[in-house]
Amino acid sequence: MKFSVIIPAHNEEKFIEKCFSSISTARANSTYPVEVIVCLNRCTDKTEELVKNFGATLVYEDAKNLSKIRNTAAAAATGDIIVTLDADSQMSANMFSEIDRALSSGRFIGGGTKIKLERLSFGIIMSSLVILPYAWAKKIPSAGLFWCLRKDFEAIGGFDVSKLTAEDLDFAHRLKAHGSLSKRSFGTLWKAHIITSCRKFDQFGDWYFFKNPKVVKSLF
Repeated sequence: MKFSVIIPAHNEEKFIEKCFSSISTARANSTYPVEVIVCLNRCTDKTEELVKNFGATLVYEDAKNLSKIRNTAAAAATGDIIVTLDADSQMSANMFSEIDRALSSGRFIGGGTKIKLERLSFGIIMSSLVILPYAWAKKIPSAGLFWCLRKDFEAIGGFDVSKLTAEDLDFAHRLKAHGSLSKRSFGTLWKAHIITSCRKFDQFGDWYFFKNPKVVKSLF
């Protein structure tokens, strides 16, 4: 078995080193080998240099379509297990061992994990409460980082390139539906987690989504 971590990257020099550091720690705790594929998207900063220094596989996609960028990275993967991760997120040290445990049980088609924000505020909490109902509506309990067997990723066609927003929730919804055919559930890694940046809140303000619910609705 082998893990393939796929990462889309557009000008991520401020975040991607922490992402790589977390992968290195988790890889050291993995029974199986781990490869990292980064898909560069129109980068004008030092992201490409940092990726090369880390030793990840580099692929390129200039389309302004996150689904297509993720799929381009996945197409270069050689592992049996696909793990999706954003460049501004960090995985916990037990991530690969927890994914292995879940998939080895045969009960799960794949799934997500717990998400921790790098900082919290009352505004961020209230904004998150506006977003959560849309995830609940699709009955997707977790997101942020997705994991599944490569054969199942390919069976559902990866990420839907027609989805310009919320492509991750759409992916999870279709993966869950695919799992029901073989009586496998969409799982959540409760003993593992990712820490993700708050750059959207830093950019728009902690209260932005709470004050602009129509924006959230349009995204979904």
